[in-house]
Amino acid sequence: MRKLLPLIGTPSQSHPGGRSAMTCRFRCGDACFHEVPNTSDNAYVGDVIAGALSRRKVMRAAAVVTVAATAGAAGALPAAATTAATATGPSHGTPTGAAARGLRFTPVPPNTADAVTVPDGYRQNVVIRWGEPILRGAPAFDPENQTAAAQAGQFGYNNDFLALLPLPGERRRQLLVANHEYTDEVLMFRGYDPAAPTRQQVEVAWAAHGLAAVVVEEDRRTGALTAVPRHPLNRRVTATTEFRLTGPAAGSDLLRTSADPAGTKVLGTLNNCSGGTTPWGTTLHGEENFNQYFAHGSRPTDKRYGIGTGATERKWERFDKRFDVAQEPNEVHRFGYVVEFDPYDPSSTPRKHTALGRFKHEAATVRLTDDGRPVVYSGDDERFDYFYKFVGSKRMRKGSSRAVREHNLSLLDEGTLYVARLTGDSPAIEIDGTGKLPADGEFDGSGEWIPLATATAGGAVSHVEGMTAEEVFVFTRLAGDKVGATKMDRPEDIQPSPVTGKVYVALTNNGNRGVGTNAKADEANPRNANKHGHILELTERRNRPESTSFAWSLFLVAGDPEDPATYFAGFPKDEVSPISCPDNVAFDPYGNLWISTDGNQLGSHDGLFGVATRGARRGELKQFLTVPTGAETCGPVIQDRRVLVAVQHPGEIDGASVEKPASTWPDGPGKIVRPAVVAVWRADGCDIGN
Repeated sequence: MRKLLPLIGTPSQSHPGGRSAMTCRFRCGDACFHEVPNTSDNAYVGDVIAGALSRRKVMRAAAVVTVAATAGAAGALPAAATTAATATGPSHGTPTGAAARGLRFTPVPPNTADAVTVPDGYRQNVVIRWGEPILRGAPAFDPENQTAAAQAGQFGYNNDFLALLPLPGERRRQLLVANHEYTDEVLMFRGYDPAAPTRQQVEVAWAAHGLAAVVVEEDRRTGALTAVPRHPLNRRVTATTEFRLTGPAAGSDLLRTSADPAGTKVLGTLNNCSGGTTPWGTTLHGEENFNQYFAHGSRPTDKRYGIGTGATERKWERFDKRFDVAQEPNEVHRFGYVVEFDPYDPSSTPRKHTALGRFKHEAATVRLTDDGRPVVYSGDDERFDYFYKFVGSKRMRKGSSRAVREHNLSLLDEGTLYVARLTGDSPAIEIDGTGKLPADGEFDGSGEWIPLATATAGGAVSHVEGMTAEEVFVFTRLAGDKVGATKMDRPEDIQPSPVTGKVYVALTNNGNRGVGTNAKADEANPRNANKHGHILELTERRNRPESTSFAWSLFLVAGDPEDPATYFAGFPKDEVSPISCPDNVAFDPYGNLWISTDGNQLGSHDGLFGVATRGARRGELKQFLTVPTGAETCGPVIQDRRVLVAVQHPGEIDGASVEKPASTWPDGPGKIVRPAVVAVWRADGCDIGN
């Protein structure tokens, strides 16, 4: 049987998650090479998994070999022949009939094409690229003469989270909102010297971070989606835009600086990764690896948040003292929140909601309780850290008046913040770190949401002994440590299913598990040196989002299907696409979970996958597209007739530069490589996957 082999041009395998050294430098400040920030003795989710396997009998073991799929794109490899090894859950037997509705397309084989590769019968176009002007007066993109003023009117760099919102009254138009997570200066500026960046380069980078809102329009004839420049709703938010701090920590001594003695205003948002949309018409954006922008940390709280003791990679502290913790010790406390943005009001001031806690937010997805209160899920994207939920106490109001919108913008300032603790139900001795099944044949257990603090209109109350409420909301990681939250393997995107209400948590990987003195595998993470990641499925008690208890199981254990440690919800493993490092997730109208990957460790490029979550074909996983060399798949939006993805950091390969590009996407040889948003649709105009 053939295995997936490392391919020329793929990210360095010496770096965590298959990322290149360049990605580790510019996106997260080499976080995986630093000491693990969480040194608490809380339970590790791998240990929890090890204890969750004692209730059921082993289901079965089978070895089914299939012929490798034929490559379907230039530069593609044959899909690996796969073996259905021991299943970890209810067996499907041999599913019959068509693929799940919404997933009826020919899977894209794993490949290393420097292109976005889509299934047969589908078309694609670039919606918008880094540097395209979107505001009135912004100049055309000129990478050789880029200025901060120009970039502030142009689409930003490294698009991540995407939202497509309705635009009533404008036929065939929608409002696209995008995060701009971080900058790759060596791929942006010719002759860039990392040791001596110029002020102009730094100010361009500030303007390339943040958010963008841009109206997009469908071409009725071709199906292509393109940006509408100079539309009144188009907007850029950057690292120097004014934000309002709201909620229980606003005005705290911990948030006051020399520039903002009141502790209620902050300039900019940084490292916005995934996010979410709200039922009241705004978007949420998680500030993730904010620690890498701040130099000269020295306090225990700095260490717990991964803030280094020396200079930063980008050297921003040379040009603005707020990025130097030694000079402005509280500025770093003003980052690491969920940002709320009103894309329908270009004059609005974005907000940072302190009630949702401060950590490396990956995602902020919302569902409502039966009585209309918001519940927000968010992961802390760090090895051995936690995932959280906020349950609001105020009800959403319907309508579009100014009073209604102002009320709804305050919904995330009052409520209770919780952190998850998972408990397994199998003996730890049955987990050996290889992914071998324990006696009962399933990874599962129960869990509880531990309250950390409650914010009300009259004040806030801490539920953590030895910490004030303000300290809980600013040093949320330490609060999680104190209450014994369960250590997870880089919790990323979290999405509740709009069809079943079940909640899915993407855990990308953790190469440190079981290495040295780090916690070894156990129940919720059954493999040491977990390089492929997995997805948890949570069922809240009575399927109510405000519940404080839940059941959990492993829905998907990623990797080569030939590996006995992998699991696809019990679906036959000879009928699925290989997947590695799940990151962002989204749902289609049929309740299928769509998964984008970051750092594929199987030797092919990252991609987007769809998997059925219910019915006879539950666990059927199929690859829908792949992205170019060095790129990550981000921000999937799945509509009836269109899929959008953010192609982030194309060409981000060790040693690459403007002078020596590793990718020529999207515009071909001789052009600078540019992150961009891509739309995909069926050539016949029918629904995706039908």
